[in-house]
Amino acid sequence: MDIMNAVQDACVSGQWLTAIILSLCCVLPSCLPAGQTVDYSSITSAVFKQGDTAILRCYLLDGKSKGAWLNRSSIIYAGKDKWSGDPRVSIIESVGEKHEYSLQIQKVDITDDGLYTCSIQSKSVMQSKHIQLIVRVPPKIYDISSDITVNEGSNISLICTATGKPEPIISWRHITPLAKKQENGEYLNITGITRDQAGDYECGAGNDVASPDTKTVRVTVNFPPTIHEMKSHGVGLGRTALLRCEAAAVPTPDFEWYKGEKRLYRGQGIDIKNLSSRSVLTVTNMTEDRYGNYTCVAINRLGTANASVPLLHRTVKIDRKRVRGIRK
Repeated sequence: MDIMNAVQDACVSGQWLTAIILSLCCVLPSCLPAGQTVDYSSITSAVFKQGDTAILRCYLLDGKSKGAWLNRSSIIYAGKDKWSGDPRVSIIESVGEKHEYSLQIQKVDITDDGLYTCSIQSKSVMQSKHIQLIVRVPPKIYDISSDITVNEGSNISLICTATGKPEPIISWRHITPLAKKQENGEYLNITGITRDQAGDYECGAGNDVASPDTKTVRVTVNFPPTIHEMKSHGVGLGRTALLRCEAAAVPTPDFEWYKGEKRLYRGQGIDIKNLSSRSVLTVTNMTEDRYGNYTCVAINRLGTANASVPLLHRTVKIDRKRVRGIRK
């Protein structure tokens, strides 16, 4: 006696649970005779986002037929009897025109992905509906390079990896006013990095399930000082002179000031103030011996740079005609 005859005998005798279980053998691959396979040509797809409530729709033939649900080779429900120990799983039933017998999975996850079968058994007919549950997963970056400090001219490689379904596309961009986009891919390789390429690099992982996940890597590029501005203004005797020196460097440079070959220090009318990449030399109560050539030196561990500027004596021109007019 084959399985279908056993199912019919169970239905006639009113043993519905036995009939349902036997009918599942007609769709479970593990129960099929050798060489026989399940016809999956009529598989439908049901797509849900991770965390949503998935409902796999199935309808009984009539009010007297019975149903069962299975996933791969495991029975989930047989009629109203729950075989699964998963508390997220339940049956949605209705007794209207359609006699619904749908499977509900709360907080669906990637592990729920796969083929589900709804088996419907009446006294004379056994039908199966195959549903491929596809769980789509938002992108999530799980590994990214740490912040990095390198010297100018070095080669760097940044990595960013992410999970998601569909598999996310990884993209990089340099966060600058131009927000220049780099090539797509897990790795961002920069050969001979320059100071202009320092800053934050954003990794974005995107698929069409949710908004892209983003994380950033800070790239610091060390380079030796370069002095790009050196200013002084001529002053008269007894006045205060200001000399300003600005340098670009990473790490931030230290500054030294010289008059000729002699290094200058604070005190005796000399003041030096350093603010990040700028140094200001103040000379009060100018005297004849304080005019001359001043040199600013910027220093960090990668090198030094210097620039000189003359501090000149400026005389005040007197308008003699105006003076005579005042005397009158």
